[in-house]
Amino acid sequence: MRKTPRDSWRGDGIPEPSAFTSRERSLVDRLRTPQAVQRWLRSLAYNWEKGGETLRSFRGVVRLGTAHCLEAALAAAVILEQHGFPPLLLSFESQDKLDHVLFVFRQGGRWGSVARSRDPGLHGRKPVFRSPRLVAASYRDAYVDLTGRVTGYAVADLRDLGSYDWRLSPRNVWKVEKWLVDYPHRKLAMPEERYQLALERYKRFRERFPAPAVRPAYFDGRDAWL
Repeated sequence: MRKTPRDSWRGDGIPEPSAFTSRERSLVDRLRTPQAVQRWLRSLAYNWEKGGETLRSFRGVVRLGTAHCLEAALAAAVILEQHGFPPLLLSFESQDKLDHVLFVFRQGGRWGSVARSRDPGLHGRKPVFRSPRLVAASYRDAYVDLTGRVTGYAVADLRDLGSYDWRLSPRNVWKVEKWLVDYPHRKLAMPEERYQLALERYKRFRERFPAPAVRPAYFDGRDAWL
């Protein structure tokens, strides 16, 4: 495994170009916008973690060509940090403890997101929202399945992890997950009537399409999907 010398980092902790492999550098140079990063993440196989739990850095995602939601968010943060975007994560809490994490960004004075998920409704959002809270709220309906329901959200700056190498580590970066679990989340309520309507709609969808691989994409607001 290629080692990355610490002098390949800038004083602010951002890797210099020399810290990346040629393959990584090529991706970073090509994927200059959130929209381009979203397309790249959608092209990757979803990491179902069938061989055991993982939390790979950008380096691991590039090497293996697969990512789950947090791995994708970290990869987006590494790439877009190189193009001037702060490495911000938007973390969700759910009533069933199956949380979701995405990269959140500001562009043209509005907020959007980049994300990878098994569900099309939980991918990224265009930068059309006035605040991160409104970005988070746009995921509430798509989060509902037989057990899922958003209860809270947080915006966390990965730079707060200091010298911890969440960017290019060749190993699993479990500290990021623990940090997010412990991070204070703000309440994001979904009115009960709205939740029940979304739940019944999902149940009807599952009656029609029982195969787990078929995922719903019937939600309002799809014009804001990235």
